Amino acid sequence: MTAQHAEGSSASGRPEHHGAPVDGRLALPGAGTDAGRCPRRLAAHLPGCLASVLIAMAPMPARGQSPDTVAIGACRLETVGSATVSGIEDARTFRLADGRVARLAGIEVATAAEIAERAKHELESALVGEPVTLRRIGSDSDRYGRLLVHMFAVKDGAERWIQSELLSRGQALVGTRVGDRGCAAELLARERAARDVKLGLWTEPSYVMKRAENAASIAADDGRFAIVEGKVLSVRESSGTLYVNFGRRWSQDFAVIISKRNERSFAAGGLEPRQLEGRMVRVRGWVELRSGPAIEAMRPEQIEILDTRQKGM
Repeated sequence: MTAQHAEGSSASGRPEHHGAPVDGRLALPGAGTDAGRCPRRLAAHLPGCLASVLIAMAPMPARGQSPDTVAIGACRLETVGSATVSGIEDARTFRLADGRVARLAGIEVATAAEIAERAKHELESALVGEPVTLRRIGSDSDRYGRLLVHMFAVKDGAERWIQSELLSRGQALVGTRVGDRGCAAELLARERAARDVKLGLWTEPSYVMKRAENAASIAADDGRFAIVEGKVLSVRESSGTLYVNFGRRWSQDFAVIISKRNERSFAAGGLEPRQLEGRMVRVRGWVELRSGPAIEAMRPEQIEILDTRQKGM
């Protein structure tokens, strides 16, 4: 698939996700009963069915945490302030009343015209003139001086995670720079839930998942964001670079490229690149042509190991 350029707490203190995806499926209030799910046959009519109930979550600080930090599952977000939205440039870029520009971190928004316009319109209707809470993982600005944030709409004392809503409606993809593997897992669950029932961009042929063995198809997306799945045949090191190879013709087949200097950060994030040989994986990033088509992985959250989920796919 390609995209052009592109909660209350339980007794244990662990936040609960009311209406959030569970085990890759869309769990609605009353899950476990027929009434608690949006049937697959209704997928074509689901923008309202899912959008209204999927992401109503109010994150609360986990036990022992600073009140400036909230936990959503394994994701920890630091609160950096609040603001009022004054305008929306696109589904990822917001103008704030104090003159700052905020950009949603961790996602790539859909570029298909109809989906992008719908996402922008829905956000304008819901957020312009409204207060939002801004949270972050790591750096809080990009090289253009725009705030990089996770945005939460605030209404009647409840919060809605905007990144989560866009992913769950199929209006965005998880990007390459989430910054935390736990937060990546939460966002990937929302993306997977929308993909499973073909919402939004997942109905578009241009977003079909790429197969690693089809190097020509991947090469055709040079300069675009893509998600590629396949089995790793080998992992080799050369001149300070790790090559995660998906074919035997190294000069033509698809590969994931990891700088040796980043190997330690991958290990710290729970992923050992040298142990990927023979594993089924899904990788996301920007396609570039080197000897053959390649994606450079700079962060562990760019690579999902699929082996444990194969039967359920």
